[in-house]
Amino acid sequence: MTRPDIAARRVLGACAVLMVGTLTLTGCGGDAKASDSGKGGGGKDAVKNSSAKIAISAKDGSTGASINATGVQVSDGKLTEVKMTEAGSGKEVPGSISADGSSWKPKEALDRGTKYQISATAKDAGGLPAAANSIFTTVSKTNSFIGTYTPDDGATVGVGMPVSFTFDKAISDKKAVQSHISVTSSSGQQVVGHWFGTQRLDFRPQDYWKAGSKVTMNIDLDGVQGANGLYGVQKKSVTFTIGRAQVSTVDVNTQKMTVVRDGRTLKSVPVSTGSPQHTTYNGQMVISEKFTQTRMNSQTVGLGGEYDIADVPHAMRLTTSGTFIHGNYWYNQGNPPFGQEGTSHGCVGMADVRGAQGDTTAKWFYDNSLIGDVVIVKNSPDKTVSPDNGLNGWNMSWSEWTAGSAG
Repeated sequence: MTRPDIAARRVLGACAVLMVGTLTLTGCGGDAKASDSGKGGGGKDAVKNSSAKIAISAKDGSTGASINATGVQVSDGKLTEVKMTEAGSGKEVPGSISADGSSWKPKEALDRGTKYQISATAKDAGGLPAAANSIFTTVSKTNSFIGTYTPDDGATVGVGMPVSFTFDKAISDKKAVQSHISVTSSSGQQVVGHWFGTQRLDFRPQDYWKAGSKVTMNIDLDGVQGANGLYGVQKKSVTFTIGRAQVSTVDVNTQKMTVVRDGRTLKSVPVSTGSPQHTTYNGQMVISEKFTQTRMNSQTVGLGGEYDIADVPHAMRLTTSGTFIHGNYWYNQGNPPFGQEGTSHGCVGMADVRGAQGDTTAKWFYDNSLIGDVVIVKNSPDKTVSPDNGLNGWNMSWSEWTAGSAG
């Protein structure tokens, strides 16, 4: 049998343990008051916090984060490690810490509509660590727009090459979008944008670009609202060079093309333009693509089964609708020599051989042409090509061009 005094001591001992535990828990919670003697939370054993403060640009739990501007910065310290992964797959996103340790950014733009996680650590001047984490989702494809553009960064192009954007969504706030794209030239030429509908924006000067000039395009569309609930995601700078000034003129009356470079005639060559049934457009047309060989099928341009040629040599596109200037190796089958009669379905043909080999008229012109060179067709019974049929805005007067600007 247990003695009453022993039982009492056990109960009191248990209560003492509980009271000590309660005080300990209260102290860890930070609610205990420091005593008048200065002991307690303010003593020499208090935990010191790092003065390094980490800021992740995309807040934890956020959606619609930028695919370009997402990164990490630290104040009063240096980053020691940053790890960024796709939250679903765990795939690591490459990036780098700056030389001074103050920031980190991904190597490339992030994907749209993707969930990411960033974990970052840093130390202050005293070596005390700090950490921060964020899980967020980038702006979705549904709620964003991008513009594919030409020419590419670093390209050398002809004097007729406009800057042309095609947006993947309809833009209703054209002024906001246009004001965040600037195009400038080292020549000092004034450059103005023109909208063709709601998804295409081209830029050009009043006259052809000056030969040898440098053109810079600054795209600052990240976060710009282009329509209700629709935001841009692009932010970059593009520079290209204008090459020598080459303009070639096709005269349908004479079936000749005269190639002029920097004011000097290089060569006059015989051609074959469109037949009376399939005439060639008049107007200023810009070479937008070049193919050593390509397939041409009449059904792709709204015709019947008139032709399907798998290996058209030295082909250069002049319109979106299918006008090319190209080599022709099948022409001698029942046709008069080049330079006498137009027999094509609207293209401009030159003498060539099958396989795009040999020293031919078409190969010479192909080798001496740049994307952005101008080909002018005159004296055709057809109409002038539409300015938006290819990169052919030069067929608008300057007053018409500037009237289509939202700037």
